[in-house]
Amino acid sequence: MDTTEFRKRGKEMVDYVADYFEQLDKRQVYPDVEPGYLRPLIPDSAPQDPESFEDVLKDVEKIIMPGVTHWHSPYFFAYFPTASSFPALFADILSGGIGCIGFSWAASPACTELETVMLDWLGKMINLPEEFLAGKDGEGGGVIQGSASEATLVTLLAARTRTIRRVQSENPELTEADIMSKLVAYASDQAHSSVERAGLIGGVKIKNIPSDDKFAVRGSALKKVLHEDRAAGLIPFFFCATLGTTPCCSFDRLLELGPICNKENIWMHIDAAYAGSAFICPEFRHLLNGVEFADSFNFNPHKWLLVNFDCSAMWVKTRSDLTNAFKLDPLYLQHCHQESGLVTDYRGSNKLNEALLKSINDARKIHLVPCHLREKFVLRFAICSRTVESVHIQFAWKHISKLATELLKAQDKQQQ
Repeated sequence: MDTTEFRKRGKEMVDYVADYFEQLDKRQVYPDVEPGYLRPLIPDSAPQDPESFEDVLKDVEKIIMPGVTHWHSPYFFAYFPTASSFPALFADILSGGIGCIGFSWAASPACTELETVMLDWLGKMINLPEEFLAGKDGEGGGVIQGSASEATLVTLLAARTRTIRRVQSENPELTEADIMSKLVAYASDQAHSSVERAGLIGGVKIKNIPSDDKFAVRGSALKKVLHEDRAAGLIPFFFCATLGTTPCCSFDRLLELGPICNKENIWMHIDAAYAGSAFICPEFRHLLNGVEFADSFNFNPHKWLLVNFDCSAMWVKTRSDLTNAFKLDPLYLQHCHQESGLVTDYRGSNKLNEALLKSINDARKIHLVPCHLREKFVLRFAICSRTVESVHIQFAWKHISKLATELLKAQDKQQQ
C-alpha cells in the first residue's frame, strides 16, 4: 500500500466506521456464537498472496462482526463504560502515523512533554492538590498507564522499594529478604481483583479490610488490622483505597483512612478507575476530599471522558519514588537531558567515540544511540524505518565518516 492507496482506503475505512456507529443500534449487542467459532471460518495459516481491500472488509463484516460484543451499543449495560469519540479516533490515526516510542525524553521530546502537560491539565480539572502536578519545578506529576491494574502494580512496587530502603536504613542488619517476608499490603474486601494480583506479582502479602454496611472501608477497621499485624511483627506498607468499587461504586472513607496511613508511614494509593472522571463536576468533587493524604491517585479517562482505550491517568506526589524504584540505565537509553550523566570511566578511544556521537546527534541529520560492549563505548547503527533505502545508508555513512575525520584532525592538532 502506497500513500495514494492509503488516502483512498483511508476514506473508505472512515466511511465504514461512520456507518458502523450510525447503524450500531441495529446490531445485536451480544454475539450468538460458541467458543471456537472463528477458527473454521479462516485459513489454517496466513495466505501466500494478498487479498483485495474490498475482500478484507467483506470478511470483517461476514466473519468478525458476528463475534463482536458491541461495547458502544446503546443496549450495552455490562462491565463499565468504555469511551470513544471521533476526535479520539483522529488522534489515534495521528499517533499511529507518527509512531514514536516515548520511553524517554530523548526518544521523542514532544511525546514526553505533551503527556506531562496534559496530565497537569487533567489534574487541575479534577482539582488535585498542587503536590500532584509537575508544573515547572514540581516534585510530583502524572503519567499514562495502560490500565488501573498497571497503576496499582507500579505504585505497590514503588512503595515496596521505598519501605525496604527505609527499614534497612533503620535496621542495617536486616536483609531485603528479611523485610520482604514481613511486608503486608491492604485493600477493601470490595477492591478490584487486580490489587490482589499486584500483591502476587510483587511477592507480598495482601489482606482485605472488611467494609461497612455501605461497602466502604472505615478508619476503625484499618486501624484494628494494623494493630494486630504490627503486634505480629509484620510491616504494613501499602493501602489501596477505592473510589467507585466495581460491584456497587462504593467509596472508601479517605478522610478517615488518609491520616492513619500518613501516621503509620503507609503508602496510600487511590484507585478511582471507575468514578474518577466524575470529579470534574464541582457537585461531585467532595467525593475526592482526602486525596491530599494520598501518595498516588489514578483514574481512567478511557471510561467516561471519550478517550479511546488505553488511557489510565496516574499521579504521584513524589515522582522520584517511582523513578528510584524502576531506574535502570542501559547506555543506549542515556542522554544529556536526564537527571544523571554517565557513570563509567571512559578512556582512550571511548572518549573519541563519545565525542563522535555528540557531533553526530548535534548535527541532527541522522540520529544514533550508543551501547556498551564490555569496556567499549560503541555507536549503534540500526535500520529502523521501512522506507530506508541504500541511498539513506550511504548518506549516513558519508556523514559519519566526515564528522569522524574532522574529529581526528582536531585531535591531531591538539596533540601537536
